[in-house]
Amino acid sequence: IEEIDATIDKTGSVVFSEIAGRIDCCVRLSGTPDLTLTFMNPRIVDDVSFHPCVRYKRWEAERLLSFVPPDGNFRLISYHVGTQSVVAIPLYLRHNFVLPREGSQAQSGRIDLTLGPRQTMGRTVENVVLEIPMPKFVLNCTVTTNQGRATYDPVTKVLSWDVGKLDPAKLPNLRGQVHVQSGVPIVNCHPTANVQFTLPQMAISGLKVNRL
Repeated sequence: IEEIDATIDKTGSVVFSEIAGRIDCCVRLSGTPDLTLTFMNPRIVDDVSFHPCVRYKRWEAERLLSFVPPDGNFRLISYHVGTQSVVAIPLYLRHNFVLPREGSQAQSGRIDLTLGPRQTMGRTVENVVLEIPMPKFVLNCTVTTNQGRATYDPVTKVLSWDVGKLDPAKLPNLRGQVHVQSGVPIVNCHPTANVQFTLPQMAISGLKVNRL
């Protein structure tokens, strides 16, 4: 299981990325089996934390996991992959977000967002949720979507879009108007979009098991 934390600029370029991964095991074996797990590219991981059953010296010397597993569920290893590695984000966001200009008397702006998958190796991006914290002067958002459900919380000023799965044949789209409060000063700002997702059976870091 891997989790990626990334910052992407408005052009789609990755500014920062870090991956936190872990290998969770469920063992039901008789006797005391002595196992060895090797990776295709173990040098990409750092800041590694092991279960006590792992022989640390063999990892240091050979970059392999040698261990006698306990019965039941346990976490074999936790690790990080830093920004020195190239990370391919498995989705993209096309955006057109226009707020009234500073000093303008306009009462609304517009928003148009499209999400799509990329470099997923045939996997389906699932559980996609997008959130945009709006400026304080935004009163409401009137939007429509062709997939999922979008809501705006006027208290927290957050526009939330529960997208679900990404289908390359029909890209999810959200569009509508952003209404601002009258009589409130409008300042230039650049809202950010926070996107959460899952991509089953794929390691974003590229870490691959060679042999067990």
